[in-house]
Formats: sequence, structure tokens, C-alpha cells
Amino acid sequence: MSLNYTKKTISHFLHPQNLGNIKDADARASVGNMVCGDQLAFSIKVRDGIIKDIKFLSFGCASNIATASVLTQKVKGATIEKAKNLDWQKIVKELGGLPNQKVHCSILAVEGLKQVISEYEAGHPTVEVKAKKIVKTTKVVKKTIKSKVKKTK
Repeated sequence: MSLNYTKKTISHFLHPQNLGNIKDADARASVGNMVCGDQLAFSIKVRDGIIKDIKFLSFGCASNIATASVLTQKVKGATIEKAKNLDWQKIVKELGGLPNQKVHCSILAVEGLKQVISEYEAGHPTVEVKAKKIVKTTKVVKKTIKSKVKKTK
């Protein structure tokens, strides 16, 4: 069986962009497809809400490598919010299409991106999240003080 890969897909497979691992990454995540056996691992470096660097490692087919390569190119330099909204169909379009039986590779790449962003956000709460925690803590402290004041009266 012959797969009709585009020249761009073959180029990304043979010369993947952002291949590797970031040593001092802000977050890491791995995803896999149990049916086909493909696996991807992502590492990112974020500064001021912008993905400054993203790299991937792959154990998979040409489509797996090509889609991860395109994905990393698209989100490098983008805000976290913009990267969260990347759709697998944009990756397929960027490659000029994929054989139907290989489209799942683009979905896996996007799942990996969302997972590494989720890992990053879990370890690096935004100012808004921090502010909510401060407000909640302040309410607990005020409630505790009020109950202690009542007990001393």
C-alpha cells in the first residue's frame, strides 16, 4: 500500500523542525495512541505568556513527525491562549493534506500541545488565578478573626 504524502509532509518528516528536548523546560508532557503505537513528548519554555521555545520527541510514523514539526512552528512565539486554540485541521491544511488513515496524527499532536500547556498552567498560575486565591484566603482569614472575636466577648 502506498501513502500519498505531500512534498511538504515528506520535507517535515525528513527535516523536522524543533526536534529535541528543552533541558530547563517550564513543562513537559507525553501523549500516545494505543492503536497505532505513535508517541509524542513535548517540552516548552514560556515567558510572559508567550511560548518562547517548544520541542518534541517522536516515536512514530512520517505523519506523526511531520504534524509535530508543523505544530511547533505554528505555536513558537505565540501566546498560550492562541496556542490553546490551534486546531488539528490547520496542521493538515499546512501540510497540504494527509492520507485519511493518518489524520489521527495531527489530532495526537494537538492533544500533546494541550497537555503540555495544561502542565505549564498547573505549575505557573496566572495573575488572575493568584488574585482569586488571595481573595479566598482573605475571606477565610476574616471569617476566622470574626469567629475568634465572638468567642472572646
